[in-house]
Amino acid sequence: MKNNIYLYILTVAVTIYLIRVLPLTLIRKPIRSRFIRDFLYYVPYVTLSVMTFPAIIEVTSKPIAGAISLILGIIAAYKEMGLFKVTLICCFTVLILEFII
Repeated sequence: MKNNIYLYILTVAVTIYLIRVLPLTLIRKPIRSRFIRDFLYYVPYVTLSVMTFPAIIEVTSKPIAGAISLILGIIAAYKEMGLFKVTLICCFTVLILEFII
Protein backbone atom coordinates (compact mmCIF):
# COMPACT_ATOMS: atom_id res chain seq x y z
CA MET A 1 0.00 0.00 0.00
CA LYS A 2 2.79 2.42 0.86
CA ASN A 3 4.56 1.80 -2.44
CA ASN A 4 1.37 2.66 -4.32
CA ILE A 5 1.26 6.11 -2.75
CA TYR A 6 4.71 6.93 -4.10
CA LEU A 7 3.69 5.63 -7.52
CA TYR A 8 0.60 7.85 -7.47
CA ILE A 9 2.61 10.91 -6.47
CA LEU A 10 5.16 10.22 -9.19
CA THR A 11 2.43 9.77 -11.80
CA VAL A 12 0.76 13.04 -10.86
CA ALA A 13 4.09 14.89 -10.85
CA VAL A 14 5.07 13.58 -14.29
CA THR A 15 1.63 14.36 -15.70
CA ILE A 16 1.64 17.92 -14.42
CA TYR A 17 5.20 18.45 -15.62
CA LEU A 18 4.39 17.18 -19.11
CA ILE A 19 1.25 19.31 -19.35
CA ARG A 20 3.30 22.41 -18.58
CA VAL A 21 6.45 21.62 -20.55
CA LEU A 22 5.14 20.03 -23.75
CA PRO A 23 3.38 23.15 -25.09
CA LEU A 24 6.53 25.18 -24.54
CA THR A 25 8.70 22.71 -26.40
CA LEU A 26 6.33 21.76 -29.21
CA ILE A 27 4.83 25.13 -30.08
CA ARG A 28 7.53 27.64 -30.95
CA LYS A 29 5.78 29.76 -33.59
CA PRO A 30 2.83 32.06 -32.96
CA ILE A 31 -0.52 30.33 -33.36
CA ARG A 32 -2.18 31.66 -36.50
CA SER A 33 -5.36 29.60 -36.46
CA ARG A 34 -8.17 31.76 -35.13
CA PHE A 35 -10.10 28.67 -34.01
CA ILE A 36 -7.22 27.39 -31.86
CA ARG A 37 -6.54 30.84 -30.40
CA ASP A 38 -10.21 31.29 -29.48
CA PHE A 39 -10.30 27.78 -28.03
CA LEU A 40 -7.25 28.46 -25.86
CA TYR A 41 -8.65 31.83 -24.81
CA TYR A 42 -11.83 30.27 -23.38
CA VAL A 43 -10.26 27.20 -21.74
CA PRO A 44 -9.72 28.89 -18.32
CA TYR A 45 -13.32 30.16 -18.21
CA VAL A 46 -14.77 26.79 -19.10
CA THR A 47 -12.56 25.01 -16.60
CA LEU A 48 -13.59 27.38 -13.83
CA SER A 49 -17.26 26.97 -14.75
CA VAL A 50 -17.04 23.19 -14.80
CA MET A 51 -15.46 23.16 -11.35
CA THR A 52 -17.74 25.81 -9.83
CA PHE A 53 -21.20 24.88 -11.12
CA PRO A 54 -21.50 21.45 -9.44
CA ALA A 55 -20.13 22.89 -6.20
CA ILE A 56 -22.82 25.58 -6.15
CA ILE A 57 -25.55 22.97 -6.35
CA GLU A 58 -24.02 20.28 -4.14
CA VAL A 59 -22.54 22.35 -1.31
CA THR A 60 -25.90 23.24 0.19
CA SER A 61 -27.93 20.74 2.16
CA LYS A 62 -30.81 21.34 -0.24
CA PRO A 63 -29.76 21.51 -3.91
CA ILE A 64 -32.80 23.62 -4.83
CA ALA A 65 -31.43 26.44 -2.63
CA GLY A 66 -28.16 26.36 -4.56
CA ALA A 67 -29.97 26.34 -7.90
CA ILE A 68 -32.17 29.32 -6.99
CA SER A 69 -29.13 31.16 -5.67
CA LEU A 70 -27.31 30.47 -8.93
CA ILE A 71 -30.21 31.84 -10.98
CA LEU A 72 -30.45 34.98 -8.84
CA GLY A 73 -26.68 35.42 -9.06
CA ILE A 74 -26.77 35.20 -12.85
CA ILE A 75 -29.58 37.77 -12.98
CA ALA A 76 -27.71 40.11 -10.61
CA ALA A 77 -24.49 39.75 -12.62
CA TYR A 78 -26.42 40.43 -15.84
CA LYS A 79 -27.71 43.65 -14.26
CA GLU A 80 -24.03 44.57 -13.62
CA MET A 81 -24.36 44.75 -9.84
CA GLY A 82 -20.71 43.99 -9.13
CA LEU A 83 -19.02 40.97 -7.65
CA PHE A 84 -19.54 41.88 -4.00
CA LYS A 85 -23.28 42.53 -4.39
CA VAL A 86 -23.76 39.35 -6.42
CA THR A 87 -21.94 37.37 -3.76
CA LEU A 88 -24.08 38.86 -1.00
CA ILE A 89 -27.28 38.13 -2.91
CA CYS A 90 -26.25 34.50 -3.48
CA CYS A 91 -25.14 33.94 0.12
CA PHE A 92 -28.26 35.46 1.67
CA THR A 93 -30.48 33.58 -0.78
CA VAL A 94 -28.96 30.27 0.28
CA LEU A 95 -29.11 31.25 3.96
CA ILE A 96 -32.80 32.17 3.79
CA LEU A 97 -33.81 29.21 1.63
CA GLU A 98 -32.01 26.75 3.89
CA PHE A 99 -34.33 27.80 6.73
CA ILE A 100 -37.50 28.02 4.63
CA ILE A 101 -37.28 24.86 2.52
